[in-house]
Amino acid sequence: MNGTPLHRARNLSRFRALPILLQAMCAVSGHSQEAAPTETYPSSTKISVDVRLVVLHTSVWNNRGSTVSGLQERNFRVDEDGQPQVIRAFHIEDVPVAVGLVVDNSGSMTKKRSEVTAAAVAFARSSNQADQMFIVNFNENVTFGLPDTKLFSASVAELERALLKPAPPGRTALYDAISGARAHVQKSGNESKVLVVISDGGDNASRRTLNQVLQDIARFEVTVYTIGLFDEDDPDINPQVLRRIAKASGGEVFLPRIPADAVQICERIARDIRTQYTISYSPSNQTFDGGRRSIKVSVTGNHGAKLQARTRPGYIASPDGPAAKEGRR
Repeated sequence: MNGTPLHRARNLSRFRALPILLQAMCAVSGHSQEAAPTETYPSSTKISVDVRLVVLHTSVWNNRGSTVSGLQERNFRVDEDGQPQVIRAFHIEDVPVAVGLVVDNSGSMTKKRSEVTAAAVAFARSSNQADQMFIVNFNENVTFGLPDTKLFSASVAELERALLKPAPPGRTALYDAISGARAHVQKSGNESKVLVVISDGGDNASRRTLNQVLQDIARFEVTVYTIGLFDEDDPDINPQVLRRIAKASGGEVFLPRIPADAVQICERIARDIRTQYTISYSPSNQTFDGGRRSIKVSVTGNHGAKLQARTRPGYIASPDGPAAKEGRR
C-alpha cells in the first residue's frame, strides 16, 4: 500500500468502516421497502385500492308519482342493518345497461302475444342505444331469441325478430326462465343489469323453485321489473309471485287492466332505468359471513321534502359473491 503511514492509517480506517456503512444502508433500504409501495407513480396519479362495495341502483319519485332528477349525494342516506353508511361513489349518468326481456310464450299467453311483442319492442326503442339487450322466450322450455353466436344486441329490428320466433304453446317454466336470464345477464360487463319479465305469474313446469329464484336475486345485482297480463278465467295466474320477485330485487311490479297498456308500461320502465341514481358504499360491517344484510335508502329533497326511493332491500354478504363485490376507488 502506497503513501505515508498517516495516509495508510486513514485508508485502513475507511476500509474497516465500509461494511458498517453498507450494513446501515441495507437496513434503511429494507425498512423503506416495507413502508413504501413497490411502484412509483406520477404525482397526478391516484393509487387504486381494492375495497368491498355494495352498488345500489335507486329510483326516486315525489308524492305525485313523478320521477325526481337533479339530486346530489347530500340528499341521500344509506343504512345497512340500521347503521348509517358512508357513500363512496355517486353518479346519475344515463349509463348503458344490460337488459333481458323475458317473455312468456305458454298457452295461457297466446291471446296476448301481439300486445307482449309490441310492449317489448317499445321498450327497446325507448332504451339507451348503447344498452346490451337479449330475449328469453319460454313455455316449458327456455330459449334465447338471438343467434347462438350473439350474446346481446342493440338493434331493435334484430330484437323484434327474436321476439317473433314461432313457439308452440305449452306449459309455463317461469322460474327456470328467470334463472336462465339472470345467469345470462351476468355475462355483460355493464354495471347495471335488468330483467323485464312479462308473464301471468303462473309456473307448472320449472325445475327451479320460487325460493331459489329469490335467493339468487338476493345474491346478485340484478333489478327485475315484472308485468302481469291476466285472463280472468286462467287458473294459473299468480300476481303475488310477480310482486315478490320484483320487490326482492328493488324493481317494480305492474298489473295493467288491459294488455294494451303494457306498451306504455315498458316505455315507463325504460325511462326509469335511464334516470336512476347509482350509489356505492363500503359496508361498515366487513365480516362477510354469508348472512343477509338489510338496506334502506332515505331521500330528502332540496327544500326538505320527503321523497320515495326504491332500491334492492338487501343482499347476501357472501365472502366471494358479487352482491358485495370488489370495487376500486
